[in-house]
Amino acid sequence: MGNFSKQNPMHSNWGSACSDRDWGMGNDSRFGHDSKFKKSCKVCKSQDASACNCDFTAPTRQLAAPLNSDCVLVNSVVGSKAVQKVAEATFPFTAFAPAIPAGSTIINVVVTPNLAGVVRNTRILRDKVVNIGLLPVTIVVTFLAPGSTTPATATLSTNLPFQEHTDFPGACPQDTVIESPFEVEGSFAQPGVPVIGTAGAGAGLVTLNAILVKVILRTTITVTRQVIVDPHGGICDVNERRCETPTTPTTSTLGTLPSA
Repeated sequence: MGNFSKQNPMHSNWGSACSDRDWGMGNDSRFGHDSKFKKSCKVCKSQDASACNCDFTAPTRQLAAPLNSDCVLVNSVVGSKAVQKVAEATFPFTAFAPAIPAGSTIINVVVTPNLAGVVRNTRILRDKVVNIGLLPVTIVVTFLAPGSTTPATATLSTNLPFQEHTDFPGACPQDTVIESPFEVEGSFAQPGVPVIGTAGAGAGLVTLNAILVKVILRTTITVTRQVIVDPHGGICDVNERRCETPTTPTTSTLGTLPSA
C-alpha cells in the first residue's frame, strides 16, 4: 500500500490511528527503546486495526477460468443512418364498419398507429439493408351519407404494409442490424382515391369511393460486425469471408484406384 510514514496521504488527511510514539518516533511500551519497527497493529490505540495495516480481509474474486488471450471481441460499426419508412394502403368505403355509402362526403379521417404491434423483417444484402413489415392502425372516418345532414362515423382496424431498402456501402449478409424503435413523423389520409369495385353493379369499375392512408415512420438503422482487436490495436474480422457470395461446393466422383 506504499509508505505509511507521516507524509502518507492517509496520515495527513485523516490522522494516524497511532501516535508518533506508535509510529516509532519515540519510546513507547509497544516498541523497544529506539526501535524503528512498529509492532503488530492490533496494539494500536485505534479500535480499527485495518486503519494501520490495511490488510483487508474481503475475499478475492476468482475467475471461473483464466483468460488465455489478451485480444478482445468487439462490435465494429459498419454504418448508422436515420431513415424514413412509408406505411400505406388504399381502402374502399366497403372495408369500414359500418360500410360508408358510395358518394358520401368525407369530413375527417383520424389514423391512430399502434407502434407496440409493429411487425418488421430485416435482411442484409451486399451493401444494402432491406426492411419489410406491417404497422397496425385504427382508422376512424367521419362522413355525411348522400342526402343526410347528420355526420356518422365508421371504423377500420387493419395493418398498413411498408417496405424500404437503404444503401449501406460495406455491409455484408452476415453482419448484424439494430433498429431503434419507430417514431411517427406524420399521418395522412386522402379521400377520393380511385379504386376498382369488387361487388354489385360496380364490380370491375373504377370508382372514387376509397381512402388512401399513409403513415411516415422514422428509425435509425445501425449495422455492426464482430471483430477481434489485439493489444496493439490491430483488427481482424471474425469471419474474413463474410462478404463472399455463397456457392455450392463442388462434388466429384473419382475413378477406381488400380489394384496394387
